[in-house]
Amino acid sequence: MDELREELLHGRIDVPRVGEALAVQGRFPPFVVVDATGAEVAAAVQYLRDLALGDVSPLTCRSYAFALLRWFRMLWVLGVDWDRATSSEVAVLVGWMKSARNPQRTRRSGPAGAGAVNPRTGKRALSAGYAPRTINHALTVVYRFYDFHAHHGDGPVLNPVPVWRKQRATLSHGSPLEPLPTVRRSRLRQRVPKQLPRAMSDRLWDELFAVMGCDRDRALLSMYVSSGARASELLGIGLADVDWGRQLIHVVSKGTRLRQSVPVSPESLRNLARYLAEAGLPGDGEPLWRTRRGEPRQLSYWAMRRVLQRANERLGTDWTLHDLRHTAATRLANDPGMTLTEVRAILRHADINTTGIYTAVRVEDLFDKLQDHYARPRPTRQLAPGYDPDDVKIVFGD
Repeated sequence: MDELREELLHGRIDVPRVGEALAVQGRFPPFVVVDATGAEVAAAVQYLRDLALGDVSPLTCRSYAFALLRWFRMLWVLGVDWDRATSSEVAVLVGWMKSARNPQRTRRSGPAGAGAVNPRTGKRALSAGYAPRTINHALTVVYRFYDFHAHHGDGPVLNPVPVWRKQRATLSHGSPLEPLPTVRRSRLRQRVPKQLPRAMSDRLWDELFAVMGCDRDRALLSMYVSSGARASELLGIGLADVDWGRQLIHVVSKGTRLRQSVPVSPESLRNLARYLAEAGLPGDGEPLWRTRRGEPRQLSYWAMRRVLQRANERLGTDWTLHDLRHTAATRLANDPGMTLTEVRAILRHADINTTGIYTAVRVEDLFDKLQDHYARPRPTRQLAPGYDPDDVKIVFGD
C-alpha cells in the first residue's frame, strides 16, 4: 500500500485506471477537484487520494473535496497561487463565510425560513449563513492540506492556517474520562455554542408514532428510539442481525466499522414481527427493510428521511432521524437505574463526556414539578416564642 501511495502521488502509474479499480472495490472514492476548464487541480487531487488511501469514510473525502474546492475558488478570485497563500487569504475565506449565504440552507430551512423557531418542537432552523462548525471544518481541511504538502516538500514554508501550539499540546494527552481543559481558541477559529440534545418529550413522541402509516415505519421508529442506533446503522441490518431471544440487533458501527450488539425493546421486536408477517421474510442476501412500492429494494436513508418529512408536514414539526437517537440517549441517561458508563456502552460513544451532555435537565421535563411549586402557598414568617412582633418591627423594620 505504501508503494502504491508513492506511485500515485508521483504519477508513475495510470492514476485514472487504478482509481477506477479501487473504486470498484469500495476502497477509493473517486473525488477530484477541477478548475473552470475541467482540468484536475493536481495539488488537491494528490491530497484527496492520500486521504482516501488512509481508509477514511467516503463521506469524509466528499466533505474535504468540497472544502478544498471552496478554498481554491477563493484563491482563483484573489489571483493567488495555492503554494503562495498566507494567513491573509485564510482570513479572507473566513470573512466571506461569515457574511455569505449558504446555498444549502435554501432547501433545508423549511417553510418558516432560515433561523425560524418551530413552535411545536422549539428547534431553531439553520441560519442562512455558514455555521461556525462549517467554518472551523474549512480551516481544518486547509490546514491538513498544507500540512500534507509540507511533508512532501511542497507549498509554502509556513502553514497559512494559524494554529496555537499550546492548545494542541494541551489537548493531545487528555483522558476521555476527564473533562476537557479550557484553552484559548486559535486565531480565526469560531466559537461553537453548546446546544442541548434535541430529544422529544413523551407526548410528542406518541404523536409522531401515531401518524406512522405502516408496520415497517412503526418498527423502525420504535427500534430507533429504544436502541439509539444511528440512521444508517439500523437501515443496514439484515434478518440474520436480529437476535430475537436476547433482544439484540447487530449493527456495523459508523466510527469503528465493527459489528456490535445493540439492545432493543420488546415492543420494537413485536412491531418488527408484524412487519415481517405482512411483507414476508427476506431471502438470502436481501435487505430487512424494503420499499413498499414497485419492485422491493433496500430502504435508503433518503427514503426513510422522506417518511419522517411527511409526518412533520402533518404534525407541524421538524424532527430528524438523528433526533430519535437524541431521544433514546436522553431517556437512558436520565434513568436512575442506569449508570453513565452503561449508557455510553449502549450508545457506543468514544468519549464519556459526549454521553454526559444527555444528563442536562430540560425545562419541558420539569413541568409537573413547576406546577407544584407555583401552587404551593408562600411560606409565612414565624417568630420564636417570647418575641413581640411590634418590637421586632421597630428593630428590623417591615
